[in-house]
Amino acid sequence: MPDAVARRIKGSTNAARTGLRRLSPVVLQVRGIVLPEREERSFWIDGDRLRTEPVPDADLVIEGGWLLPGLVDVHTHPGTEVHDVPFSDEMLRRHLTDHRDAGVLLVRTPGSAARIPDWVDEDPQLPRVRSAGRWLATPGRFFPGLGRDVSEEDLVHAAVEEAKASSGWCKVIADWRHDEPALPRDILTAVVQAVHAIGGRVAAHCQTADGSLNAVHAGVDSLEHGMHLDPGLIDRMASQGTAFVPTLGAFGAGAERRRAEEPSARRDWWLAGWEAMLPNVRAAHEAGVTVLAGTDTFPCGTVASEVAWLVRAGLSAEAALGAASWSARSWLGLPGLVDGGPADLVSYDTDPTLDSSVLAHPSRIILRGRVIA
Repeated sequence: MPDAVARRIKGSTNAARTGLRRLSPVVLQVRGIVLPEREERSFWIDGDRLRTEPVPDADLVIEGGWLLPGLVDVHTHPGTEVHDVPFSDEMLRRHLTDHRDAGVLLVRTPGSAARIPDWVDEDPQLPRVRSAGRWLATPGRFFPGLGRDVSEEDLVHAAVEEAKASSGWCKVIADWRHDEPALPRDILTAVVQAVHAIGGRVAAHCQTADGSLNAVHAGVDSLEHGMHLDPGLIDRMASQGTAFVPTLGAFGAGAERRRAEEPSARRDWWLAGWEAMLPNVRAAHEAGVTVLAGTDTFPCGTVASEVAWLVRAGLSAEAALGAASWSARSWLGLPGLVDGGPADLVSYDTDPTLDSSVLAHPSRIILRGRVIA
């Protein structure tokens, strides 16, 4: 073996052992039990692609354990944490790094305070990002100035513009307060039709019954939160392909605090919506709706907790895990652990379908063919 190649392989092995990023372009080999198929397989990583054809003298960096495609958080807002703090590149990098270090190697940002900058896609150390551009908020809906404030008349144009400027997604705030009207259905329908016409997709923030009703009838691609969702809409969601991203952990974390509040119309409305969310998630999954894992909380990198909430709602451990891995990646247009697929994977010493808390402690993380940890 030439000395230069030997030095690269030695450097890669040391990086894997110490948790440092692999810097040298050597071929890696991983071997373990692949989920969801539960088959023992070997892959060779050449560049940022997985290969199933053996490569001689590859550096074996994973042997044994359980292999998953990189975890996915389909509802996260890196770059800013509170509505009165400006979006910053420094915070964006920190949030994405937190995701990566938890094994979350693909994120969808359904709305952000600023468009995700191009340097994110160019940085091999950061997760892959599917962005929906800036939140699109019509008057009286959403935090003023946090997203892109537009009139109802200008919403269609703005939605197309954001979808073209991002990853093909746009995000519309379809409702806001419980005592204020939701975005009119005809306007949201026009948004969906226009964005679909350019090959894009529409995510809709919905937390009222009318907002969810209008979004489903408008044919949005993903219903975000879905609080107060009428279960009678679930079959329509399944038939038209509207995914459900309930962000259960974000609501569940505040449930006890809400119950401790003085009775009020808003408190009672909120609690009624929360009590229906877990049953609706289970019903949606059983009806064939694509249910996905999104956190909508900080710190970033906690999608394992959302998987636990999905199990609590009634999904099987494997379905809940898929909602944060292979199913979510497929929904976003990326293959799992197959020949030619992205070399993004995480490994675990024990089967994560037996205990979702295992997801928070990957034994190896490989992103774009590079050993991260």
